[in-house]
Amino acid sequence: MKPRVLIVDDEANIRRMLGALLRSEGFETEEAPNGNAALLSLDQQHPDAILLDLQMPPGPDGLETLRHIRDRDAWIPVIMMSGKAQLTDAVQAIKQGAFQFLEKPLTPEAVLVALRSGLELTRARAENRALRSQLAPQAQMVGTSPRLESVRALIAQVAKTEARVLITGESGTGKELVAHAIHRASHRSARPIISVNCAAIPRDLVESEMFGHERGAFTGATDRRLGRFELADTGTLFLDEVGDLNLEAQAKLLRVLESGEIQRLGAERMQRVDVRIVAATNQRLEQAVSAGSFREDLYFRLAVFPIDLAPLRDRLDDLPELVRHLAERVRPLQPATFTADALAFLASYEWPGNVRELANVVERLSILGGDEVDVALVRQVLPRAGTPRFDQANLTSESGTSYSVADLGGRSLSNVLDDYERALIGAALKRASGNVAEAARALQTDRANLYRRMKRLGL
Repeated sequence: MKPRVLIVDDEANIRRMLGALLRSEGFETEEAPNGNAALLSLDQQHPDAILLDLQMPPGPDGLETLRHIRDRDAWIPVIMMSGKAQLTDAVQAIKQGAFQFLEKPLTPEAVLVALRSGLELTRARAENRALRSQLAPQAQMVGTSPRLESVRALIAQVAKTEARVLITGESGTGKELVAHAIHRASHRSARPIISVNCAAIPRDLVESEMFGHERGAFTGATDRRLGRFELADTGTLFLDEVGDLNLEAQAKLLRVLESGEIQRLGAERMQRVDVRIVAATNQRLEQAVSAGSFREDLYFRLAVFPIDLAPLRDRLDDLPELVRHLAERVRPLQPATFTADALAFLASYEWPGNVRELANVVERLSILGGDEVDVALVRQVLPRAGTPRFDQANLTSESGTSYSVADLGGRSLSNVLDDYERALIGAALKRASGNVAEAARALQTDRANLYRRMKRLGL
């Protein structure tokens, strides 16, 4: 994409000279002869950087114009220029937020270096804000089971290519870990991987989150914002829970995948982006396509290279190693050890929440158990091994078993209720093939409430 530079100077020959230089270097340019015209162009043309003269009689001068620019946009790089400036002018300009101060006569090298540095700093700040918002300890894929080794082999095959990847699997199986592993092994690893949870974006903010917006594009848009596609330019964009996008958002995503261009809300021009897409879902998108809730053309665009992750119950060989790894995360210097009986009891449970639920349980056991976790403690904390699934209609187990106080096994009411709720939600998710929205409807609650309950229960 070509950055757009606004050149503000009262001398037409300087504007022409700078415009010709920048266009020859791949920039787009706009010109303004004074501060008032510059502010109007800032609102209408949305430049990416500004070259601003200090003295522009009769006014407003460059410093006053800079103050107004900063009121409108806190991040756009402004490079001041002057042939008659005093040191105090340069200091005042920097204090007011100018990126750099250049003395006339200008040299092409100085102008280009200042512009490119300012644009790179703006981009780095935006990337930093996005990465800080998703900052978490670096996780890794743990285990040596055949199912996990086959996933590692697929990652090695696809990482060096530009192919789009669709990662499928139940909630909590580690789809985001696989996405990060693909990125780290790719030639884009030096650039960021930007994640977006499609299920968590409010319907009316999808376009703004994905593609960004200009100041004033809608009520509340007080600053320009770069979208996730723009932040991931030359890197990887991870679309988590892509199956939860509504059909309108799916159509817009498909257009970007086909054209390689985005348009910020409120902007007049398209921008080309170079982004590798890795998507993930806990839904069966083939069924969603058949049901008409997911576009078939988008599905084929995303599922160039599918990777399916096994649930934890199908790779229990990895459970001891996972438990050790998770215990070390809780207490790195002195992790709790789990007895053989404790590990066997853990392996007898179905783990509807997969590794995410296991992490929740191991953390609780490590806190309660101290240096060693035995089977007695696991029995108190873990939902009953082989917990029955509950039928939605009558809320009894599939086997028809009913429960009484004698079934508490010494556990608290809170733990028993958590187990019961975990089993209900797990059953609803399984019937809905992992579709959280559909499971929420079956349980007669809203999706946000169901997400909160799942998080609390480690699902």
